[in-house]
Amino acid sequence: MFCVTYTSTPISINLGNLRGPNHQPHAKFCRKERGFCSITRSSPDFRLANFPPTCSYSTGKKHFVLVHGSCHGAWCWYKLKPLLESAGDSVTAVDLSASGINTKSLLEIRTLHDYSEPLMELMAAIPADEKVVLVGHSFGGYCLALAMDHCPKKVSLAIFVSAMMPDTVHPPAHFRDKYRERFPAKDMLDAHISSYGSPEEPRTMVTLGPKYLSIKLYQLCSTEDLELAKLLVRPMPILKEDLSRTKPFSAEGYGSVKRAYIVCSEDNIMEADLQHWLAKSVGAAVVKEIKDADHMAMLSKPQELCQYLQEIVDEHI
Repeated sequence: MFCVTYTSTPISINLGNLRGPNHQPHAKFCRKERGFCSITRSSPDFRLANFPPTCSYSTGKKHFVLVHGSCHGAWCWYKLKPLLESAGDSVTAVDLSASGINTKSLLEIRTLHDYSEPLMELMAAIPADEKVVLVGHSFGGYCLALAMDHCPKKVSLAIFVSAMMPDTVHPPAHFRDKYRERFPAKDMLDAHISSYGSPEEPRTMVTLGPKYLSIKLYQLCSTEDLELAKLLVRPMPILKEDLSRTKPFSAEGYGSVKRAYIVCSEDNIMEADLQHWLAKSVGAAVVKEIKDADHMAMLSKPQELCQYLQEIVDEHI
C-alpha cells in the first residue's frame, strides 16, 4: 500500500502508466500548487520496484531533476536540494535502478535503459506542455542523454556536472574509453571490479572502497559526508557491452537540447582539463568552473553549484 502525503490543491500529473508487479497502477501522483507530494512507506510490504523513487515536488520557477552518478543515490543531493528550493525552484532527486533505496537487483540491469528506468518513467509522466532542467553527475550524464534522446521536448536545458557527455557521432562508450586511457586500472585503489550472474550470462560490477572514496571522490568534502558515502554507496553494474554496441544518440533528440557543463577544478576522477576537452568536443553552450571543488561538488561546494545552476538557467532559458 502507498501513502501519498501532500498539502494544498493538486495539479494532476497522471502516473497511471507506472505498473507494479501485478501490472496494476501503483498510484496517482500530484504536484501541489503550494506544497509537495511524496511517496512514503506505509506498510512492511512496501515495494519500490518499477516505481519512481521517493521524491518531493514543490511548485517553483523551474523544475530541476537531479541524477546521481555511479554507485550513489538521490541522497547525495541532500545539500543542494534545499538550496534550490529556498530560491523558489522545484526539485526532484532520482534514485536510478539498484541505487539509493531503489529495490531492483543488479541482475535486473542489462542495459543503460534498465539502469535509467526510474528517470525514464519520471520523464514519461511529465505533461507534454511542461519542461524540466536535467542535472546529471558523473556517469549520470549518460542517463541524461538517454532521457534527452527520448523526450527532447520535455527538457529545456541539460546541465552536466563533471559528467560523461556523449556526442551524436560515436557510440556512448567512446568518451568512457577516452577516460579509461587517462585513468588505467592501477588507479582504482580499493575499488573492486568483480563478477556476478551466471556462467550463461556473466556480468561485472564495480564497488567503491573507503580509500577510493576518500582520495578520488571526497577529498575536499567533510568527514561526515565521506562517512555517509561509506554507508550508502552500492555496487553498480558495468554496462561496457551495452554502451559499446548502442548506436550514437540522435541529433534530432539528444542533439536538439541545449547543454551546459560545470567543471570541478579539483576532481580526481575526471581532471579539469579532461572535462574542458569533453565540453568543447561535444559542444556545450556554456561552460563554468567551480574552484576548489572535488568530484562531489554538490557536497563540497553546494552553494557555488546552486549559484551556477541558477545563473545558467536564468541566462539560457
